[in-house]
Amino acid sequence: MVTHPDHPPGRGEAATVLTDGRLLGRNAIWNLLSQVAPLAVAVMTIPVLIRGLGTDRFGVLTLAWMVLGYFSLFDFGLGRALTKLVAERLGLGLESDIPDLVWTALGLMTALGLAGAALVILIVPWLVRGVLQIPGPLQRESLVAFYLLAASLPFLIITEGLRGVMMAYQRVGLINLVNACVRVFTLVGPLLVLPFARGLGPVVAVLVVVRLASWAIHLRLCFGAVPGLRRGVAVRSDLIRPLLSFCGWLTLINIVEPIMVQMDRFFIGALVSMAAVAYYTTPFELVTKAWCIQGAVLGTVFPAFATSFVCDRGRTALIFGKALNYIFILMFPITLALVALAPEGLALWLGPDFARQSTAVLRWLAIGGFLFALTKVPSALMQGIGRPDLVAKLHLVEVLPYLLTVWYLIVRHGIEGAALAWTGRMVLDLFLFFAAAQWVLPGTSAPTRRLAWPLGLSMLSFAVAALPLCVAVRFLFLLIVLVPFSIMTWRLALGPEEKALLLDRLAMIYRLAAPGKSKVGTMGLAVVEDSSPLAG
Repeated sequence: MVTHPDHPPGRGEAATVLTDGRLLGRNAIWNLLSQVAPLAVAVMTIPVLIRGLGTDRFGVLTLAWMVLGYFSLFDFGLGRALTKLVAERLGLGLESDIPDLVWTALGLMTALGLAGAALVILIVPWLVRGVLQIPGPLQRESLVAFYLLAASLPFLIITEGLRGVMMAYQRVGLINLVNACVRVFTLVGPLLVLPFARGLGPVVAVLVVVRLASWAIHLRLCFGAVPGLRRGVAVRSDLIRPLLSFCGWLTLINIVEPIMVQMDRFFIGALVSMAAVAYYTTPFELVTKAWCIQGAVLGTVFPAFATSFVCDRGRTALIFGKALNYIFILMFPITLALVALAPEGLALWLGPDFARQSTAVLRWLAIGGFLFALTKVPSALMQGIGRPDLVAKLHLVEVLPYLLTVWYLIVRHGIEGAALAWTGRMVLDLFLFFAAAQWVLPGTSAPTRRLAWPLGLSMLSFAVAALPLCVAVRFLFLLIVLVPFSIMTWRLALGPEEKALLLDRLAMIYRLAAPGKSKVGTMGLAVVEDSSPLAG
């Protein structure tokens, strides 16, 4: 049972309570469920949006979605810093600092949000009329859409800070329910507008309303988690320096990392066409939806890294190994299926034309996404234990060569070249980030070595799955690989605690799906789970 935030545990007890395996496992499941629902909705809504808006207008909408996500990171790392510093204080028993720390951070984030909104307003005409190949009739609609996004930016940034506080307290149930609803309405909202207006302005206005509602709900939940906030706003100058000193490097990460993840779309829009943006972005969005797995795990373990590192570094290394293990186990089957069935899946989902244009792109991006998910574990570790400078420095070293490579490969090979460049960067990141993690926390060496053979075999499996074979052979190959993989995962990769927790969750789903059925077999599983933490 988690101690109430009004009476946080002491230093040693906090590391145990707030990094307890059952708590982390349950919260990771909440995180995953909050992101799986939008994935299912995306599969159904994106084809309708493409047909309703047209390829060019949908390409602009995907850029609007990207801007909505990118400029929410205009908090200069304060949201992530707030999670880390609140989690540290919980681990050290310094809970009295938390309300003032939160108010100080939110004050800074409000100022940054207003500055970011002004910047967006200034650069939007240049982007729409000079950089992106947006057709003339769509330029006015695009300007309205981006101006609406700029107005919502302060609220987006404050929401990130409020979410960071809740994550530090491991209060993820309601937060993830809210986020799931926000993501679903981000996809469904434009569909509700289509019968009445096909312009981008009304579509983006719906997205902005959804984000404002998210801000209000997050604020209410944060007041419930940290009752000390009700005493009133208290901005303390002595807390500004700790926040800024930690988030300085996070600022670079939040600026450079999204550039490297998403700038290829702007290059495609500038060098090829807006239609090509849609052909590239759609498989990219499909791949990023699979990142809900690493997001679910890392959203939970990031504050656990911060809390445990100040008390028990051996536990930090244990959590690192568990997170790496779970992400590999969950991401490998999804990636293999995407690579093997890309042509048929795209044709069924979006039609033969999309399949012809995007099959190779989807395969490269799926492999890169798999490596990206693994790389985020050491990245989260370094940030959680107070070394975001290493992450930022690694990105700074590679950003210019990467952008030049993207530009060159797009000119030579179009959207497939962009996908190839992005996946190549993921290979480089894999080596750099795991080496850095072993340097700052030697206890991560063992789980990193254990990853080598499975990773090599997974790359070989992806290569075979991409061969130009008939769909029946590729499907058979999937079964040949995934059935033994599942058996070996159950017998070798999962311990008794993980098996007990998984079986209990499956039993719970069965009880919900078939109420009134026999409960004899499930009661025992619940007893086992009570005595077996997921992470030891």
